[in-house]
Amino acid sequence: MAKQLNGADVAKHNKKDDLWLIVHGKVYDLTEFAPNHPGGSSILLKYGGKDATEEYEPIHPPGTLEENLSEDKCLGEVQPDTVEKLEQKNPEKAVLQPGQIPPLSQCLNLYDFEVVGKQVLKPTAWAYYSSGADDEVTMRENSNVFGRIWFRPRILRNVSNINFATTMLGMKTTMPIYITATALGKLGHPDGEKNLTIAAGKTGIIQMIPTLASCSFDEIVDARINDQQVQFFQLYVNSNRAITEKIIRKAEDRGVKGLFVTVDAPQLGRREKDMRMKFDDTGSQVQNEGKDDVDRSQGAARAISSFIDPSLNWEDLQWLRSCTKMPICLKGVQTWEDAVLAAEAGLNGIVLSNHGGRQLDYARAGIEILEEVVTALKARNLWKPTFEVYIDGGVRRATDVLKAVAMGAKGVGIGRPFLYAYSAYGPDGVVHAINLLKAEMEMGLRLIGAPTLADLTPEMVDTRALGSHINPVPESHGSQIYQRLDTAIGMPNEPTNKL
Repeated sequence: MAKQLNGADVAKHNKKDDLWLIVHGKVYDLTEFAPNHPGGSSILLKYGGKDATEEYEPIHPPGTLEENLSEDKCLGEVQPDTVEKLEQKNPEKAVLQPGQIPPLSQCLNLYDFEVVGKQVLKPTAWAYYSSGADDEVTMRENSNVFGRIWFRPRILRNVSNINFATTMLGMKTTMPIYITATALGKLGHPDGEKNLTIAAGKTGIIQMIPTLASCSFDEIVDARINDQQVQFFQLYVNSNRAITEKIIRKAEDRGVKGLFVTVDAPQLGRREKDMRMKFDDTGSQVQNEGKDDVDRSQGAARAISSFIDPSLNWEDLQWLRSCTKMPICLKGVQTWEDAVLAAEAGLNGIVLSNHGGRQLDYARAGIEILEEVVTALKARNLWKPTFEVYIDGGVRRATDVLKAVAMGAKGVGIGRPFLYAYSAYGPDGVVHAINLLKAEMEMGLRLIGAPTLADLTPEMVDTRALGSHINPVPESHGSQIYQRLDTAIGMPNEPTNKL
């Protein structure tokens, strides 16, 4: 039987050289671990001697403490009625509470889920999910770019029967989209990424499991609705390569069908909305400790990503191949030159992606890069069925997907809209969102004159304006970006044009 500890006694261990925390009713000694905590020791000191479960839960998958601490650091279980409940001076609240949101049937497109999601998510969750890098130019461009591509529909074709099923890395899917990897799913819903697993299974599409999920890998795999459900895995390579090898082999053992290695994040971009929300991480005790020992410039992302290896390079591909028999794709390719290198290296595919506009601002959109990638691959006799090209970023309509497929993409990844959908409606929201896309896709193919995806050809889109970057930034650029500092800290929003 585990040792029983009194909450009042645990509360005394709240100093830098004597630091205990309560998580899920268990007491852990984090004194030695605190200096190595990826999010810095200050956030741990803030909860020293207290119950940190609510803060811990959305960011850490189950088993995190057990994997990083020796067994002797778990000191026992705390007696629940002896723990002082934390009082939050300004508790985070969503605008709408459960039961106040519109009926799911009123969501007619993916944009509707974003509107509802903003109302149901707590401010920190919304800041993390919705933020982009710097001035968010690339994040906006990811959606805007599709407006520069126009259709050239063909008429008098038999479109009585429409079929948009396809394959990705040889795996069947009901449509040319997949749920791309997104981090910290429990910020939006207690079941986190499991909502996506359930919805993907019910609708017959593929889910890409993220390295930085809130749910554990096993929880996500176990949530599959049947053994035939297909999942890919998105990988951040750890500086400790042994850890990465273990992750890859476990994914393969559990039936994952493809490995997508993220290559556009040797360092995480500056996401300022998220950064602003981290200013409350330090309590009075932490301030008394003096200098905070971690760069908080990455916001919530900083606390979960410091393990990523910035030394990853082309020479490491041979090592990656030695770890698995799964197909390997590079996620985050942003030029035709790197696409050619990936094909020449014998990889199975690439994802043209700028990380949802969350990394390098003014990086071009995946759909824009697609055209030159296809041209370059064809010119070098590298455009083959064994090398598949995907895109992600900014996709909100099935017409966006059809444009990408017509231009040569095998499939398209969608992320944020599904986060917003399950944050508000759980797995039913994601199922509804996918079915909306299916309805849009059937209509789009019929009106374009393409009964199947194979009938969707490059001649059916006009891409002449694709590379025209006309006024990509807002008129207020530099003076009124998405969230000014004065409004972020509750100061009066005074006009800036005073004489």
